[in-house]
Amino acid sequence: MPYIAVTALSDVGLIRDHNEDSLAVGPWTLCGTVTENPQTLLFPVGTPLVVAVADGLGGQPAGEVASSLVVRRLASLGPSLGDEKALRDALDLCNHSVYAAADGDPELATMGTTVAGVVVLPESLLAFNVGDSKVYEVGRDGLRQVSVDDSPPRAPGRRTTSAVTQTLGGGLTFSPVTAHVTACAVSPGDRYLVCSDGLTDPVPDDELENLLRVHEDGRAAFELWKAAIEAGGPDNITLTLVRIGQ
Repeated sequence: MPYIAVTALSDVGLIRDHNEDSLAVGPWTLCGTVTENPQTLLFPVGTPLVVAVADGLGGQPAGEVASSLVVRRLASLGPSLGDEKALRDALDLCNHSVYAAADGDPELATMGTTVAGVVVLPESLLAFNVGDSKVYEVGRDGLRQVSVDDSPPRAPGRRTTSAVTQTLGGGLTFSPVTAHVTACAVSPGDRYLVCSDGLTDPVPDDELENLLRVHEDGRAAFELWKAAIEAGGPDNITLTLVRIGQ
């Protein structure tokens, strides 16, 4: 019987004093806390399964509040996300919810979050993002980024940037978002990586690709986390690996 294996890990890293990342795997959420070890969950193929990582905006208040609000909303809506319109509507609702939660509360003003993820359907997959958290397809020919970074052009000689041009929440007044959504065909053996930039900023794509070529599930998650830590662990590190099994 076809199944979906989802491995998740979230860690504060070496520099930050708390974790502002959150994640959703189906109905299960992990918000602003740390996993002791990579956790793998199995789901049958059928009902839409949402897997998402949200990265609270650093340098602004209550990033962990914004990220947890978004993943909890997506987890509750997950079984209804059967097509692109439903997914876009859900992300719009998440954006409104972050602004509504911050309205009138000075401690939450300008809180915001990025989000990236996939919705696994019986015969296809919807990859989505708002901001610079990422979704990769882990294919036989290498690693391919499916998400679209909402970030300004990089400065000459720089591989990364901390600026984002679109987020859920993040301002004093409401701003709509246009989510990036890509439909992909899926078949047994397909794998996807969803992660915050705490992984991709310190670890280049070619190193991610090399690790994912030889490892999968829990071992792959551990090796990816280890690479980010060995590169200085400058930010919270949250990742999920999605594998279509049979």
